[in-house]
Amino acid sequence: MEQVINHYPAVVRPAGFPTQTERTDSNTKAFIEANTVEVGFNNIRDEHIIPVFVKDNEPLISHADFIDSTLDLTADIFHGEHILRPSVRVSHPIKGRIPEAKDKPAHHLQDWEKTIYYERMMFVIEIPSIQDDVGDNTLSLTIGGVKAYNLDNLYSRNQCDQHFKLFIGFQNKVCTNLCVWTDGYFSDLKVRTIGQLKAAIRMLLESYNKNYHLSHLKSLTDYSITEQQFAQLVGRCRMYNHLPSDIKSEIPALLFGDQQIGTVVKDYYRDESFCKDRSGDINLWKLYNLFTGANKSTYIDSFLDRSVNAYSLVEQLKHGLQHKTNCWYLS
Repeated sequence: MEQVINHYPAVVRPAGFPTQTERTDSNTKAFIEANTVEVGFNNIRDEHIIPVFVKDNEPLISHADFIDSTLDLTADIFHGEHILRPSVRVSHPIKGRIPEAKDKPAHHLQDWEKTIYYERMMFVIEIPSIQDDVGDNTLSLTIGGVKAYNLDNLYSRNQCDQHFKLFIGFQNKVCTNLCVWTDGYFSDLKVRTIGQLKAAIRMLLESYNKNYHLSHLKSLTDYSITEQQFAQLVGRCRMYNHLPSDIKSEIPALLFGDQQIGTVVKDYYRDESFCKDRSGDINLWKLYNLFTGANKSTYIDSFLDRSVNAYSLVEQLKHGLQHKTNCWYLS
């Protein structure tokens, strides 16, 4: 992949807004684990090469531009709030080397002779000055996105769509679990320019109703399932992917596999913050956090889809407990 060198202009930020070096990190624990590694924003901006469209050598929108655009719009829309430095995690490294080192054995390469970019990247920006409590847990407003170059057609020209995921929601400070739902999520944003990307980010941030989201999250604490209902839920979740297609089509999609369901079961007994009570009951807020916690083992490109799916599942359970609809997982 050919290297594209960008010269980034100085970013002008609102008065009183902390500079990049003055900010603290958005969290100290990983919001996603899987096969990801943490990387600094400056490292992405200054050291990672940028993929190009093969046919015309035009650069795609870089990870650094995506993060910086989101950070600037967050500062604009949430002016005066305390905004932390982005926390960034990456996976699937694409390694290379400069032409002068083409004949060197890999173990003889110097650091300056190596090139790299990461196929998949996710970041979050935390706003701790916008907080609320749900179920004795402090939540803070969080904004972020995903860029996965494997979703783009790099063998086309620069008129081709580029794919992004955007979200705004809350992060549970107890465990760094992300609380995302459909009203604060663009699952497959397709743009061709950085201007179109910025417009979409602004639209999402301005349309999000945090109070409405919080009210729905708080309502989960009012409903509980018994140990027997939890066991039935686990069994139904394991059955879902093996159902005949005609039956499956009538049930809202479940994106969690056996590995994640197994983690939910283990944490039902062992998690210090969200396990069952002495009688075996568990409220839907705690159950939701068991699912969002298990989601941390998901790869970057499907992480947010599963986050939204976790909320969809507990909403189905809530409606079933309210007798508003027939919930297949509890029936």
